[in-house]
Amino acid sequence: MNVEKRDPELEEVRLQKFLALCSLGSRRDCEKLIEEGRVEVDGALITDLGAKVNAYDQKVKVDGSRVRPVLEKVVIALYKPKNVLSAMDDRSSRPTLQDILAYKGRAKLFHVGRLDYDSEGLILMTNDGQLANRLSHPRYGVEKTYVARLDAPLPREAASRLSSRGVLLEDGWQKFDKIRILKQGSHKCEVSVTLHSGKNRIVRRMFAALGFRVEKLVRIRIGSISLGGLKPGEYRELGKAEIGELEKEVGFDNCD
Repeated sequence: MNVEKRDPELEEVRLQKFLALCSLGSRRDCEKLIEEGRVEVDGALITDLGAKVNAYDQKVKVDGSRVRPVLEKVVIALYKPKNVLSAMDDRSSRPTLQDILAYKGRAKLFHVGRLDYDSEGLILMTNDGQLANRLSHPRYGVEKTYVARLDAPLPREAASRLSSRGVLLEDGWQKFDKIRILKQGSHKCEVSVTLHSGKNRIVRRMFAALGFRVEKLVRIRIGSISLGGLKPGEYRELGKAEIGELEKEVGFDNCD
């Protein structure tokens, strides 16, 4: 499995935990796979929830296809520059995340959610599909904070409406969880907004509904992870404590 050092705990791990490490769902979801007779270990069908496997040496299949756990969890915080596509490749040859990511680790990374092509700021990348899905899904309420520069001053009553009643868009009523005016000039305004929706271009569309154009949009935080001192095109690998905080925010159960 291309690991340099074995974790003794993974040499005898409950089968449902092994499957969860393979990003097949929650521990309970994986128990259902076992109970439904969809899991094989070294060619033998396993329906016992107490069964244990060696994550390094045994071959586990679900519905006939082999599955492998994410034993080396990686999460990267990256500052996506403006005019870079939130994808790993693009048929039209536009710059992508892969073009600015020089990460040489063993893990294959993919991005968590997206940022608009003309927006910039924090985007997370990981090799853990289950974590990525939970961070992206509004069900788990992970907040995202942006700083937006508007083309005109924002009246207090308009700011209040955006965080209370909200605005009606083509995909329903939308509102910010929080909004704060940072700078207010005679022709411009800079605001901080927080929301947990991941809808396409949601911040721009909400301001547009009240007649404002977003001239610049930067995402500065996802959950407990902030952009910090990163500059456009820079990235850093999160430590175990930071990854643990993210997992808590999306309700991971670390118990067997």
